[in-house]
Amino acid sequence: MDQENQTMITEFYFSDFPQFENGGLLFFIPLLFIYVFIIVGNFMIFFAVCLDTRLHNSMYNFISIFSFLEIWYTTVTIPKMLSNLVSEQKTISFIGCLLQMYFFHSLGVTEALILTVMAIDRYVAICNPLRYAVIMTPRLCIQLSTGSSIFGFLMLLPEIVWISTLPFCGHNQIHQLFCDFEPVLHLACADTSMILVEDVIHAISILTSVSIIMLSYLRIIIVILKIPSGESRQKAFSTCTAHITIFLLFFGSVTLMYLRFSVTFPPLLDKSIALMFAVLAPLFNPIIYSLRNKDMKDAIKKILCSQKMFSVSRS
Repeated sequence: MDQENQTMITEFYFSDFPQFENGGLLFFIPLLFIYVFIIVGNFMIFFAVCLDTRLHNSMYNFISIFSFLEIWYTTVTIPKMLSNLVSEQKTISFIGCLLQMYFFHSLGVTEALILTVMAIDRYVAICNPLRYAVIMTPRLCIQLSTGSSIFGFLMLLPEIVWISTLPFCGHNQIHQLFCDFEPVLHLACADTSMILVEDVIHAISILTSVSIIMLSYLRIIIVILKIPSGESRQKAFSTCTAHITIFLLFFGSVTLMYLRFSVTFPPLLDKSIALMFAVLAPLFNPIIYSLRNKDMKDAIKKILCSQKMFSVSRS
C-alpha cells in the first residue's frame, strides 16, 4: 500500500476492556479500591518518614522515596484503566500514549535503581556497621536518589523520541491494559527492528540491578549467619525481609514482562503479568512496609492519632 493512501493514526483504541454493562463495573470497583489503597498507603509511609524524626535515616528515606514514586507510577496507568472500564470511548491520543509509556517506564526504571540503592544501603549497614554512618551520609543519599531519578528519566527519552517519529496507520487497537512498547510498535507502518537494540539495553539494565541486589543479599546472608546471637540474627534478617519481598515482586514481574524477547505468551497470561507489574506489586508495598515494620507502624499511628486529636479539638 502506498504511503499516500494510508490513513495515519492519531489515537489508539484499547480493545480488551469489557463494556460497562458487560462486566466493566465488576472490575471497576476492586481496581478503584486498590488504587485508593495504594495512594493512601504510600502517602502515609511518605509522611510518616517525613514527620517522625526517629525515621530520619537512609533506610527509611529510601523507603519514602520509593513510596512516593509508587504513587505516580500507578497514577500513570490505573486512572486510564478505570476510565476505560466505564467509558464507551476507550481511546488514548497518540501523544497521550507516548507520555504514558515514557512516565510509566521512567518511573519504573527509577524504582529499580532505588531498590538497588536500598540493597547497597543494607549491605553497608550489616556488613560494615562501624562505618555505616560515615559511608551512608545524608549527602550521599540525596546524590544517589537524585542520580537514580535523572538516569531513569533520561534512559527512556531516546526510545520515546524514536517511536514518536514512526508512522502509524491501519489498525489502531492496542491489545494490552495500557500503552507499552511492544503492542504499540506492532501497529507501526515501518521497520521496528531497532527495538531489538532497545530490548538489549533494557535487559542489561535489569540484569545489572538484579545482579547487584542478589550479590548484596548473598553477602548479607553470609554475614548474618555468622552472628552468634539468635536475637541479633533475627533482627538483622527482619530489616531485610521487606526489601527482599518487594524486590521479588517487582523484578519477578519485570523479568516476565520484558526479558522474554521473541517469546510470546497467551493473551490472558500476558495481561495477567501486566496487571501484576502495574497494579498488584504496588499494592503490596504499603502492606509490607507498614505491617511488618514496628517503627513504621508506630509512626503511622502517631500521625493518625494527631489527626484525630486535631479533628476533636476543632469540633
